[in-house]
Amino acid sequence: MRFVALAVLPLTMLATSPASAKGCIRGAAAGAVAGHMVGKGHAMLGAMAGCAAIHHHYAKQARAQTVRK
Repeated sequence: MRFVALAVLPLTMLATSPASAKGCIRGAAAGAVAGHMVGKGHAMLGAMAGCAAIHHHYAKQARAQTVRK
């Protein structure tokens, strides 16, 4: 399992652009806490999921505001 994580991590770092996502830090913190409560070793997965979920929320909110204007 660690081998897969070590192989995938550099690839994802190269594929993503620098994070300028609004709320990503807050979502990552909440996801890390939730992942830690779920079980040992799930904090990092929770942080990634929390960042993605909050970024999606803010992006959807920004699109809705752009359409209204």
